[in-house]
Amino acid sequence: MDFEWVAIALGDVAWISLAFALGFLVKLIGLPPLVGFLAAGFALNFMGITSGEALQKLSDLGITLLLFTVGLKLNLKTLARPQVWAVTALHISVVVGLFGLVIYALALIGAPLFSGLDFKLSLMTAFALSFSSTVFVVKVLEEKGEMKSLHGVIAIGILVMQDIAAVVFLAASTGKLPSPWALLLFLLIFARPLFHYILQRTGHGELLILYGLVLALGGAELFELAGVKDDLGALIIGLLISNHPKSREMAKTMLGFKDLFLVGFFLTIGMSGQLSLEALIIGVLLVPFVIVKSALFFGLMTAFRLRARTSLLATLNLTNYSEFGLIVAAIGVSSGWMDAEWLVVIAIALSISFALAAPLNNIDDRIYSQFREFWLKFQRKHRLPDDAVLDTSGATIAVFGMGRVGCGAYDKMRELHGETVVGIDFDNDLIQKHLAMGRNVLRGDPSDADFWDLMERDHNINFVMLALPNLQANLDALDELQAIAFSGFIAATAKYPDEEERLREMGVTSVFNIYTEAGSGFADYVEAQYQA
Repeated sequence: MDFEWVAIALGDVAWISLAFALGFLVKLIGLPPLVGFLAAGFALNFMGITSGEALQKLSDLGITLLLFTVGLKLNLKTLARPQVWAVTALHISVVVGLFGLVIYALALIGAPLFSGLDFKLSLMTAFALSFSSTVFVVKVLEEKGEMKSLHGVIAIGILVMQDIAAVVFLAASTGKLPSPWALLLFLLIFARPLFHYILQRTGHGELLILYGLVLALGGAELFELAGVKDDLGALIIGLLISNHPKSREMAKTMLGFKDLFLVGFFLTIGMSGQLSLEALIIGVLLVPFVIVKSALFFGLMTAFRLRARTSLLATLNLTNYSEFGLIVAAIGVSSGWMDAEWLVVIAIALSISFALAAPLNNIDDRIYSQFREFWLKFQRKHRLPDDAVLDTSGATIAVFGMGRVGCGAYDKMRELHGETVVGIDFDNDLIQKHLAMGRNVLRGDPSDADFWDLMERDHNINFVMLALPNLQANLDALDELQAIAFSGFIAATAKYPDEEERLREMGVTSVFNIYTEAGSGFADYVEAQYQA
């Protein structure tokens, strides 16, 4: 038996324990655990512990699985929207030009670390700083259950376009063109029926997990062999099976593995180089430039007719630096173009941007609600059809979240109360399926202050059912209900007893635990069948 992995686990118990301890502490104060993982990386760096091969492998595997699951949830139509490709192209162009000039000016006056950069390297560094972190954004959206929301879809689309630009840049900067064999990768399109057939036959257990790993790692390896960025391979393979009915289930089964391996990624950021006071100061000074990036994102999105709220939430998702900056810095260092301390500088700026963006994304709806008059000044009069404020059309019962639980609740309430029921969800594909089946379902976000403001002025809804994907999504909706002093009946779903307590504290009239109540519902069903 090979005990190598057991030895690695015992040898690395220090970083595992420290990552857990700091992740747990920051969670207690309301921040995402990833902030604690970043802090653990810098603490280990300070103690002289460097990132080992095992930790780096965990990090690489986490990023590969992350991009694979992004592909599973991605729609190609999203990338074709000008709000995605045009915003990305314009944003990169402006940021590279602006940041590049600032960096080159610092080089000309002989600022520490900048003095060795010529104009070309200044633009390259600016290009690295123009990106936002796919890892950070996807984790935030998943934790809040907003991957399918319009602002989530726009943010993910922009990140994918940035990844495509990164592939082009890496090929150009390293002088390493894809192999001629890369053309054969287009044959994967014709393999889709085979991928779908196997996926359909894998069942719902361990084979589904293994198949996901085979597709993610196999896709990455194929692209790497062809001279193309391996992570892009994982993304493309995920995209090829994204329209299969079981793709969502596969994404859920991969979630735990992906999150575990990504701990390695956040740790390696802090352990990427030796800390120095000079690098710390420059890294901190780079952080305010994130605000410039964000302001430009917000201005471009509203210019392309997205609502102020959608633009703001997508912008807050993208308010960070990217791990791609470390890749660019590593290329510059290995080629002898820039000082090795740039790795530490970008790691510091990246980590601080994560630490600042995490709490902002936790209160993004509050930021919009409290300063709504200011944000609305930038909103265009004519907006996109799929980004309009909801009109509940006289409904008295609203079911938020039209997944399996919400759909069942909607059908039962319509059976009891007729056509006065409306379903609300932000997954457009799911909405189209419900509409085709005759259900009255609208696209909307339960944490949208504009919708609740409209409902407060003119509505008939007196019964709200929250069947949203996680606790945070339910809490966001409850914040808005409290803001308009909603006095009707509120019911919500929960998965764990501690969630039930939180929901009742927030004013929920009735909480339905979907796990404990499932057995009761099954017994009632069987009893009714038996009596019949």
